[in-house]
Amino acid sequence: MTQLAGQTVVVIGGSLGIGLETARRARAEGATVTITARNTERLQKAGADIGAETAAFDATDFEALGQFFEGLPAIDHILVTGPGPYYAPLPELDLDKVRADVESHLLLPIQLAKHAIGKVRPGGTLLFMGGTGGRRTAPGLSIIGALTAAMPALTRNLALELAPIRVNLIAAGFVDTPLSATLLGDGLEARREQLRETLPTGRVVGPEDVANLAVHLMANTALTGATYDIDGGQQLL
Repeated sequence: MTQLAGQTVVVIGGSLGIGLETARRARAEGATVTITARNTERLQKAGADIGAETAAFDATDFEALGQFFEGLPAIDHILVTGPGPYYAPLPELDLDKVRADVESHLLLPIQLAKHAIGKVRPGGTLLFMGGTGGRRTAPGLSIIGALTAAMPALTRNLALELAPIRVNLIAAGFVDTPLSATLLGDGLEARREQLRETLPTGRVVGPEDVANLAVHLMANTALTGATYDIDGGQQLL
């Protein structure tokens, strides 16, 4: 029997990378899936590719987010992906970008938690995406470091406030996604090779790896309030 047969999954940010692969995996496990994103053309293509419903809007437009949830029937699981971290040394910090980063990594999860009440079925999941890179200290990591520390605390508290809805956080290291390709540009292949040579797993983490973990967290009803690292052992180096 498939793990998510008869269940409904909503992926906020589901047109690319981790979000799209999780939606694909959830469909393969029998779920009905709705994906959302801002880019209408890319979203429609992704929806047609995996057989998912689509809704085009900016999730950080909280009025539009609320309207989306008002129109949904009862659902079982929500995954929200992020735009990636903002790095900048203190003298170069752009406060508008800082506000946008806080909004997408903290305020959006809080808004989703509020919408989950009465909408997500008991035992269902609210699943956030975070990272591991901000756990170390270095110039340029002040904002992402603060958000990296905040998200597990938010997850633990929401797991109590939303119970019996479950709340979990996936903390990823480097994942070979289109976002990574955009950030690294010509340095992407060198980064891949470095990771292949140094990671204990001997290979680069891909979006399908994160998708497998996400679906497991949806299906395993014993799991809540925790942060799950997926980085190929990168933190051990």
